[in-house]
Amino acid sequence: MIRLLDRMSSHHFGVLGVSGTRLLLGFVGFMYYASQYGDRKYLFGPGGALPWAEFTAKVHENETFSLYAFSSSSLWFEIVFHAGMLTALAVTCGVGGRVGLAVHWVFLWSIYQRQPVLLDGGDNLAYIVIPMLLLTRCYDRFSFPSGLSRKIAERVPATLRSLSEPIHNLGILAIAMQMCLVYMVSGLYKVQGKMWQDGTALFYVLRVSEFSLPGVSDLVYNNDMLVFLGTYSTTIFLAYFPLGILVPQLRPWAAVISISFHVAIGVLMGLTSFALTMIACDLIFLSGALGAAIERWPAAVHRLRTARGHPVRQQHRTIETSASPVSDSPPEPAMAPPSK
Repeated sequence: MIRLLDRMSSHHFGVLGVSGTRLLLGFVGFMYYASQYGDRKYLFGPGGALPWAEFTAKVHENETFSLYAFSSSSLWFEIVFHAGMLTALAVTCGVGGRVGLAVHWVFLWSIYQRQPVLLDGGDNLAYIVIPMLLLTRCYDRFSFPSGLSRKIAERVPATLRSLSEPIHNLGILAIAMQMCLVYMVSGLYKVQGKMWQDGTALFYVLRVSEFSLPGVSDLVYNNDMLVFLGTYSTTIFLAYFPLGILVPQLRPWAAVISISFHVAIGVLMGLTSFALTMIACDLIFLSGALGAAIERWPAAVHRLRTARGHPVRQQHRTIETSASPVSDSPPEPAMAPPSK
C-alpha cells in the first residue's frame, strides 16, 4: 500500500488518454454548435422555438443559470453563441489551458439549458467530467502550448508543484469511478427490465423511428439470433465492465469493446453526441496501450520502409551488373600481397 501511494504521488498516470478525452469533448461541443449553426436563431435565439420569457422562468425555477438568460437582445445571443463556439474549438485544439476549459464548461452548460429538447444524454456526462478534467494535465498532449502555464508554474512554490502528481491522478481516478458507475448502474437497471431479461429489448429499441438507421436496423431486428445476442451481451458487458477495468490485462480490451459498443450506438441509433462523449471518457483506460503503440510506431514504420526498400536496392544492383560491359576473356587473377 505504501509503494502504491508513493507511485501515485510521484508519477502522472493516463496523461495521453486524458488529453484525448479533453480533445474529443471539445470536438463534441464544437460540432454541437456547428450542426445547429444554420438554425441557431430558431433553436436558441430569443424569438425561437422556446420563448425567452418561458426559458428564463424555467431557469429561475430550476435555480440554475444560463448566459442566454441575461438579455433578450439578438446581439447578446450572437455574441454568446459565437464565443461558445470559438471556445469549444480552442479546447479541441488545446489552446487556453484549464481556464479555457472552465469557460467552455460555462458556455456548454448555458446552451444546453437554453434548448434541452436536443439533448441525448451525453450532456449529463460532460457536466460531470469536465470539472474533473480541470484537476488533470489534459493539455500535456494534443495541444499548442503557449508557455503561460510554464511561467505560472515557475512562480508557484516547489511544495505546491509537488502536489500536481496526486491531484492529476485524483482527477483520473474520479473519471474512472464515474465511468464505472455509469456502466454498472445502466447494466443493473437493464437487468430489472422484462424485455432485457427475455432477450427482446434490442428488437423494440431499433424499431423506434428516432433511433433507427434505415436499411440497417431492420437487418438486425429481423434476425432473432442478432437480437438475442445483442440484448444479452449488452447487459452482461455493462454490468461487469468495472471488473474488466480492475484487471490491468483486461483494461484495454474492456475499453476497446466499450468504444465499439458506442460506435454501434452512434451509427445505428443516431446518438452521436452521447456516443462520442462516452468514447472520450473511455480513452483514459487506453492511455497505456496508446502510449505503447505511439512508441512502437516509428520503429514499425522504419521496418516497413526497410522491407520495401531492400528489394528495390537489390533490383538496382542487378540492373547495374547486367548493364556493365561483358568481356569474353577470363578475369585477371588477384595480385597476391608482397611478402616481407
